[in-house]
Amino acid sequence: MNQAQKQAAFQNTQSDFVRIDDVTKTFAGLPAVRNVSIDIAKGELFALLGGSGCGKTTLLRMLAGFETPTSGRIFVDGKDMTDVPPYERPINMMFQSYALFPHMSVEKNVAYGLKHEKMTDAQRKDRVREMLSLVQLSDLGHRKPHQLSGGQRQRVALARSLAKHPKVLLLDEPLGALDKKLREHTQFEIANIQYKTGITFVVVTHDQEEALRLSDRIAVFSKGVIDQIGTGPELYANPATRFVAEFIGDSNFLNGEIISVDGNRVELKLGNGAHFGGVPIHGKARNGAPVSLMLRPERIDLTRTPQSNRPSIAGKVKDITFLGNNTHVLVDGVANDPIAVRVPFGNPELQGLSMGDDVMLHWKPETAHAFCGG
Repeated sequence: MNQAQKQAAFQNTQSDFVRIDDVTKTFAGLPAVRNVSIDIAKGELFALLGGSGCGKTTLLRMLAGFETPTSGRIFVDGKDMTDVPPYERPINMMFQSYALFPHMSVEKNVAYGLKHEKMTDAQRKDRVREMLSLVQLSDLGHRKPHQLSGGQRQRVALARSLAKHPKVLLLDEPLGALDKKLREHTQFEIANIQYKTGITFVVVTHDQEEALRLSDRIAVFSKGVIDQIGTGPELYANPATRFVAEFIGDSNFLNGEIISVDGNRVELKLGNGAHFGGVPIHGKARNGAPVSLMLRPERIDLTRTPQSNRPSIAGKVKDITFLGNNTHVLVDGVANDPIAVRVPFGNPELQGLSMGDDVMLHWKPETAHAFCGG
């Protein structure tokens, strides 16, 4: 099932299965999370994305019950969980360290959370077999954690977290201990397991690529507040703030000044005097205010000759770096604002291109965004 199909499916289910309602958390009078509200659909894989200290892990701990909100409420499946202790919530949490018991076998680690469940021994064994099969570790149940690879230990921790069939599973930086190649492979495994189980997953990560690969929707955190919530394509194509534009994908930011305002679009002037109209603006715009024009490197076309039908900037090639499926070209075009362009492999404009060459950069007006404040 692709993302569009999953989004359509969510419209037919409970869209506020997990509801975080105006939650604030302060420590020693300082807010770690401020007035956060999120609705998460049943069966959704939702990511909390942001840098260190932005509040995402604090919010996850409040969902788990390890922290109590200073204000606001948390609901799961229509029930208020705000003051419910962790062990009474229909929620489980998988920690970054995995927290496996080294003296126990894989099977006993997975079964550990089931010991207080109202199940027969046979039912527990069946559940453990089911979970190990789900994470493709059926033949390793007798091993101890130290006899497993990092990726296998991660899957044991995931199986243990899922064994109680929680309504919501929380994952705190679940792949941080894995190397890059294994992390990418495991991201797809987690997404596949989440789809098979239908359990609502909430994942905390600082890695934008991980959030984009794993999740159906993402909440981007900055300084204890949410800058924007949306799907990966929505956040990438239409960032609401400069922070989101910087955090999701690569961007060029060219400093300029607003010349005129027309609703939610502006005409602006860059440092080299170039004028551009019809650019979507974010923030409170006024004539003469400083502004940053955002251009994605892969949305810019590089040519040797002008094209009059699109916005363009003239410049000189400063650097060329071959990266396999594309070439990174750095162009000096605006004072103190070199522009990065990502040109696909095989583009004829790259033939014979050298540092110091004169080039033109073009883009479609709708792919640019302007942010107030310079």
